Amino acid sequence: MRRFSQRNFLVTLSEINITPLLDLAFVLLIIFVITRPMMEGHVKIQLPESSTHQAKIIDRHNVHLVEILPDGSYRLNGRKLTLKQVETELVSAFRDNPKLIVDIRADINVQFNYFFRLTDVCLRNHISNFIIHTSPKVKS
Repeated sequence: MRRFSQRNFLVTLSEINITPLLDLAFVLLIIFVITRPMMEGHVKIQLPESSTHQAKIIDRHNVHLVEILPDGSYRLNGRKLTLKQVETELVSAFRDNPKLIVDIRADINVQFNYFFRLTDVCLRNHISNFIIHTSPKVKS
């Protein structure tokens, strides 16, 4: 009488085909790469032109982005806030991290007083590290 071995059966079960798992991983990676910029919530802002060179920001952990929209509203790290709320958030962040840098992006059509109100709030609270974004000057 012939004996049936279980050995072949166990060997085939121990092999896992990882090709479908890799396909799934690549699809998820592509989805996250595509949706990441949409989740940041930045608004299209037309920056003023400048011929000066802007320094690159190396440590993003110390930076808080403040955008000033053409209607005079403020956005801190993508959230729409009033100037008083921006002040509260920046002061709180400055207490936690004295190396705080305020990254200011103001639209070209913003009245100066909105920009100066923001810088006044920062300087009044001893936050003196700024980055003011501009677009490169178009050579004619």
